[in-house]
Amino acid sequence: MPGLDRRLAVAPMLDWTDRHFRALARLLTRQTLLYTEMVTTGALRHGDQARHLRFDPVEHPLALQLGGADPDALAWCARLGEDWGYDEINLNVGCPSNRVQSGRFGACLMAEPELVAAAVAAMRAAVAVPVTVKTRIGIDTQDSYEALAAFTDKLAAAGCSALIVHARKAWLQGLSPRENREVPPLRYDLVRRLKQDFPRLPIVLNGGILDLTQARRELGLAPEATGRATLPLAFAPAAPPPLGAPPLDGVMIGRAAYHDPWLLASADQLIFGATTPPPTPAEVLDGLFAYVARELADGVPLVAMSRHLLGLFHGRPGAKAWRRHLSEQAHRPGAGLAVLQAAAAAVLGSGRE
Repeated sequence: MPGLDRRLAVAPMLDWTDRHFRALARLLTRQTLLYTEMVTTGALRHGDQARHLRFDPVEHPLALQLGGADPDALAWCARLGEDWGYDEINLNVGCPSNRVQSGRFGACLMAEPELVAAAVAAMRAAVAVPVTVKTRIGIDTQDSYEALAAFTDKLAAAGCSALIVHARKAWLQGLSPRENREVPPLRYDLVRRLKQDFPRLPIVLNGGILDLTQARRELGLAPEATGRATLPLAFAPAAPPPLGAPPLDGVMIGRAAYHDPWLLASADQLIFGATTPPPTPAEVLDGLFAYVARELADGVPLVAMSRHLLGLFHGRPGAKAWRRHLSEQAHRPGAGLAVLQAAAAAVLGSGRE
């Protein structure tokens, strides 16, 4: 994984981690690894490539997540992603939705480890950038550690650069995608055991990470008071690593970073050791104004961007007024930068933080 620091990443999330959200994330953290939404091989081979692959250079480091099952198609798309300038190509072997299953990709591929290994090998042969896999700990009744370890062994042998593990199994029938994110219990112990048994393979933990305090703990860093767990999720945080457990190579945060993006503002300091201070609300808003103005001039409607901004000031003074103003005004015909500036006044007040 040359040039990529995986200690913290924001998870790929369909309909959420588009380029507008990633632009916001970059105003908060320079070093956190960002991921695109999942893009299928069919969409890239037969659809509008620019719409799916376009990104701003400020988004680096940035990984492209692919969905597919055909090694040749995945290799072709991986090469395309590298040509567009992505820093990593990631294969989705974790999504449990019925639509994804009908295309024979996502979590159902855990039942076909030889095929996944062949896909990884084909992509590795096609590109020079790292090729990684995002997976679950198991599916349905195929949920033993032995099965997970055998799956991991095949991927490592095929040249997988890093394994990102959502520490829940997926039920392919009977649970919705949302329920699959919350109902199956977290099994961080299995992910830690993978790290112990595969010390040379970078292992990144995903699932249930709520804040940077928890992230630091899984990375083996000293405790640090970094804020709150903000989401009313249907599970309790997993138990801390046992004494002597090997630290993980990275942590991936999903919904917590989307609903409360400000937690990323301290990531460069608390995870990566940067000495520069976190950005202030005024600095982030100045960056937002510039970005939104450019996108509006390019014909992008304000609501396409503002929908990702609602949680930006979660828990801060003025957050309710910020959220209400954007919700009520950004969708109106002709809505422009003035809507965002008026919302910002509720957060900044009469001064500039």
